[in-house]
Amino acid sequence: MLNHQQIIAEGQRTVAVEAAALEDLGRRLGDDFARAVEMLAACRGKVVITGVGKSGIICRKIAATLASTGTPALFLHPTEGLHGDLGILSNSDLVIAISYSGTTEELIKIIPALKRQGLPLLVLTGNRATELAKSSDLVLDISINREACPLGLAPTASTTVTLALGDALASALLALKGFSADDFALRHPGGALGRRLLLRVADIMHSGTQVPLVSGAVSLKEALFEMTGKGLGVTGIRDDQGRLVGILTDGDLRRLLSEHENPLDLSVIEVMTCEPKTILQNDLAAAALKKMEDATITSLFVVAEGSSEVDGLRPIGIIHLHDLLRAGVV
Repeated sequence: MLNHQQIIAEGQRTVAVEAAALEDLGRRLGDDFARAVEMLAACRGKVVITGVGKSGIICRKIAATLASTGTPALFLHPTEGLHGDLGILSNSDLVIAISYSGTTEELIKIIPALKRQGLPLLVLTGNRATELAKSSDLVLDISINREACPLGLAPTASTTVTLALGDALASALLALKGFSADDFALRHPGGALGRRLLLRVADIMHSGTQVPLVSGAVSLKEALFEMTGKGLGVTGIRDDQGRLVGILTDGDLRRLLSEHENPLDLSVIEVMTCEPKTILQNDLAAAALKKMEDATITSLFVVAEGSSEVDGLRPIGIIHLHDLLRAGVV
C-alpha cells in the first residue's frame, strides 16, 4: 500500500516518463514528418483514421482535431470496415492506420482492400519491421523506451506520444494551408471563439421601439421617463433631422441631481453628452465589447452603414454590455 508521499511520487514519475517520451519524439521529427504533412495537404478527399483499442481512441481524437482545423477527417473502426464500412472510402481519400505493435490483425486484414482502391496509406507505429509498416506509403515512428505504467503494460507513454504526433501533424498542416482564426470560428460557431469572430452587432442589438430616443427639445424629466421605460439606463437625443447628437445616462442624472437644485426642469439638450460613442450594425460584437471597455461605458448606439460624423449619425439600434454577456461574447 502506498502512503501519501509515495502516491505523489508515482504521479510525478509517470509524468516524467511521458515527458521524456515526448522529447524523444520531438527530436525524431524530420523529413518523414514533413512528407506526411505534404501527403495530408495533397489529399483531395477526406482523411480516414483507423485503429483499435487505445489506439482507436487516439484515432478519434486526431480525426476530430483535423476536422476542426480544416481537413475533413473521420474515424473508421477496422472491424466495422471489414463488414461493410469500407464503403465510406472514396478514391480521393487518404488512410492513416495506427498500431503501436504494427501487428494489429484487424488493420492488416483491411490492407488489401485499401491497396486495391489505390489509397495512400500513412502508418503510425513503433515497429517498422512489420507487414503493416511495409504495406504503407510512409511510416512515422511512435516508438518509446518504456510505458509510464509501473507494470510496463498499459498503453500510457505510447498513447501520449501518438496523440502528440497527431497534434503535430494537424498543427503543421494548419500552418501549411494558411488556416486562419476566422476559418476556425466557422467550424466552431457554438464556441467562445466562434461567437467572438462571427456574431455581429445586428444579431443582438435592440431595435425599433426598444431603442431609447428623445428629441432635443424635451425636458430632462421626459428623458428620464424614456430611460426608465426602456430599461437600459440610457437614452439618445436626436435633432429635428433624426440625427443622433447626444446621449444621457443614469450616471449623468446622478451627477446632475448632486449639482442642481431642480435639474428635472432643464432641457435635455443642455445636459446631454455630445459626440456619443457609436458602432455600425455590421461590426463584430467583439468590436462593440472592446469599444465599451476602452471608453469604460456599458452601451453603444448602433448607427446605419454609411453614417458619418459629417452627414450625421442615424441611430437604428442600441447594444448593452448585458447583451454581450448573454450572447457569450464576454
